[in-house]
Amino acid sequence: MSVQPIVLRQIPVPVVVTPAPSLHVAIITDGNGRWASSQGLPRSAGHRAGAEAARAVIEAAPRLGIHTLTLFALSSANWQRPAHEVNAILSLLHEYLLVETSHCMDEGVRLSVIGRRDRIPATLREAIADAEALTAKGTQLHLRLAIDYSAREAIYQAACRFYKATKLSPETFSDVLAEVLHGGSTEVDLLIRTGGEQRLSDFLLWECAFAEFVFLQKRWPEFTVADLVGSLKEFQKRERTRGALPKEALAGTKVSANSSK
Repeated sequence: MSVQPIVLRQIPVPVVVTPAPSLHVAIITDGNGRWASSQGLPRSAGHRAGAEAARAVIEAAPRLGIHTLTLFALSSANWQRPAHEVNAILSLLHEYLLVETSHCMDEGVRLSVIGRRDRIPATLREAIADAEALTAKGTQLHLRLAIDYSAREAIYQAACRFYKATKLSPETFSDVLAEVLHGGSTEVDLLIRTGGEQRLSDFLLWECAFAEFVFLQKRWPEFTVADLVGSLKEFQKRERTRGALPKEALAGTKVSANSSK
């Protein structure tokens, strides 16, 4: 079965959220193998079904105010899995890049890959380089695929380079981390994890410092645009204080200060 090309704006998006510009949404796409096993299918079929779920999310993202979308495609820890499963994932990613690059160009999608590149097949490295170069001018959506990715390793590599920086600051460290990652480093607004687990699994640890988390029981192949919309609605309900007082508490403080005069 071949991967069908993305056609953006094909899937209608229900207008139930007010798009917020420049959101960075990151998704841990967990549960492909378990979904396949529950259907009596090989795990590789779950990864292909997961690619279909990713396609729908990518199509909908720009219309929902998502400017950057980071998908966890292959963890560095996944090399511990059987070789045939890892090879199936890498082959699917290669196939995806070959098919989708031209459509990303047409739809203004910039595609980047974050993670190590020395352990993946040379043909995949070439496909990544070509896709990144050809889509570099995309402005509608920055799609980042995390392949052979470990946040701890990326932070370690950035720390090894950081001591050479002329100005030491958190902002400078973020810049160094962006160089290590190839695909940049921006703070995550919303992190979604499917599959029922409630942990980060070494994903975007630096960038998720102030992110809001949504954990879903659904496995990734079952994830729909409606689930993305629901997650964004939940995100919009939350007040992001970043350590400051909530608005209600601030209002109460002002009232108390005025009443004491």
